[in-house]
Amino acid sequence: MQEKGTISIHTENIFPIIKKFLYSDTEIFLRELVSNAVDATQKIKRLASLGQYNGELGDLRVEVAFDADKKTITISDNGIGMTAEEIKKYINQIAFSGATEFMEKFKEAKDANEIIGRFGLGFYSAFMVADKVEIETLSYQDGATPAHWVCDGSTEFEISEGSLAERGTEITLHINAESEEYLSKHKLQEILDKYCKFLPVPIKFGTRTESVEDGTDDEGKPKYTSVEVDNIINDTNPIWTKSPNELKDEDYLKFYKELYPFSEDPFFWIHLNVDYPFNLTGVLYFPKLKNDFEFQKNKIKLFSRQVFITEEVKDIVPEFLMLLHGVIDSPDIPLNVSRSFLQADSNVKKINSYITKKVADKLAELFKADRKAYEEKWSDIGLFVKYGAVSEEKFYDKAKDFLLLTNTKKENFTLNEYKDKVEGTQTDKDGQLIYLYTNDAEKQDAFVQAADRKGYDVLLMNSPIDNHFISHLEQKLEKTSLKRVDADVADKLIKKDDAPEHVLTEEQSKQIKEIFDKAINKPAYRVELESLNPDELPVTITMDEFMRRMKDMAAMGGGMGFYGSMPDNYKVIVNGNHKLITRILQDDNAETQAQLAKQAFDLALLSQGLLTGADLTEFVNRSVNLI
Repeated sequence: MQEKGTISIHTENIFPIIKKFLYSDTEIFLRELVSNAVDATQKIKRLASLGQYNGELGDLRVEVAFDADKKTITISDNGIGMTAEEIKKYINQIAFSGATEFMEKFKEAKDANEIIGRFGLGFYSAFMVADKVEIETLSYQDGATPAHWVCDGSTEFEISEGSLAERGTEITLHINAESEEYLSKHKLQEILDKYCKFLPVPIKFGTRTESVEDGTDDEGKPKYTSVEVDNIINDTNPIWTKSPNELKDEDYLKFYKELYPFSEDPFFWIHLNVDYPFNLTGVLYFPKLKNDFEFQKNKIKLFSRQVFITEEVKDIVPEFLMLLHGVIDSPDIPLNVSRSFLQADSNVKKINSYITKKVADKLAELFKADRKAYEEKWSDIGLFVKYGAVSEEKFYDKAKDFLLLTNTKKENFTLNEYKDKVEGTQTDKDGQLIYLYTNDAEKQDAFVQAADRKGYDVLLMNSPIDNHFISHLEQKLEKTSLKRVDADVADKLIKKDDAPEHVLTEEQSKQIKEIFDKAINKPAYRVELESLNPDELPVTITMDEFMRRMKDMAAMGGGMGFYGSMPDNYKVIVNGNHKLITRILQDDNAETQAQLAKQAFDLALLSQGLLTGADLTEFVNRSVNLI
């Protein structure tokens, strides 16, 4: 039997385009060929279970080998095999059925995965790294003849009788000059670890040395000897394929260490297992979060039938769940897919919703089961829960029952509990509930203490997501707004009807304003006189809540660039009822008046860390002179 032919492509030669276009992602050739080999072994197993194959199955496995001298890589299996007719059908025709469409559309593709999956070109990814590809195969069918197929990367192929004596398929790649990096044990091991670590059929890649017990020595102690054993690179039954009741906590933690060797243990995990209306298994872990969002992302590995696809799970997993780590496996997500396909696919949308619900249910369960333990974890998981509440409406609806607000005394409250706590003291004269917060309790300590003296509670909002979370709460909570504790003096943060009386006349107020304007002499600082409690500071510096919030958003890249480029403007609030102000008015020396005003202003700057450089040096010298 010998036959030569041309692969039927109704357009120009496809191979140079495969080679050229997919060049940046050539390593996936190994994933594609090993996945095909695994499929072949699973098919023979299935036929045997259906009674359609009665021969010996043998030790089903896939083997990857390379020969650096001959410049070949071989992928072999003892699966279903093929006849010459099947080679012609599956390799020459079906694999190229999408060729014409491919030629028209490949220019639109964004990456290699998108092309290979969409056009059935998995086998032909071999030509990205090989000048010539050979197939030796023997079908499981009774009386089948072994077949040999060879193609040199043109549309010409040759089929002849093969030499394989055992059922299965052996594909040999004659590696081209540009791809000789793959003729390395280290490189191939790296790719197999990346894509094939959890395939359901054992993958052998060479051998490794193991120490085994071999009798005892003269003292009765065990002796060991070194033996060569098959190097099986994969775990065929990873934990996500098992039932949760088969597993212990240590199994989940061991698997986490396998995925992320240098990470701290996670807080907890969720085992996903659903078979309707789509198939999905997996384990998602809640890691200990750092403040660097980007570093945390892209740690969920996506598999399809235990074949690794990608860590780019952006459209399958909701944005906020990108902070989780772990594994998702779904045969309903095609092996290779484009971004636009994922965004439009109804299964993907269902999976997205399902995962959101499972995560919310798990958090609610933990909160109800042991609130104290949940609160202890809050400083770590709070960032994640807030991120979810801000970005996913359905998640917020569930999360509002286990989302906690923490105050400066380190007490935790649910949203409803906190409302009940402060409603009596922090409702303003217009019926608006005001939540006060600090993003830096140490830096803003003077303001926090002033609020405490008024009987107000101050929340701690110092995580990277809190700028967005604050705005989100204002949208969600009825008649409620949030103010940073240094947005105004304590008497003015929550407007009441009981403001202290002004002790200065209109003329005195005008005089004090002129003294301070002249002493400060900075356009960014606007002086205002207020009648405050005499025990409050003589001068307080604040920035308008709205303006500061917009500037913070701009600094985080929140699309408020216009505000980010505006200069900082501050309000200098002079407490007209403070005895220092009376003392300034009573002093006849203009220089002393200016010095006292400047000193009070600098103290206010100092309390907020705004006094620096030459101004700070001048303040220190002036303080020494005053002493």
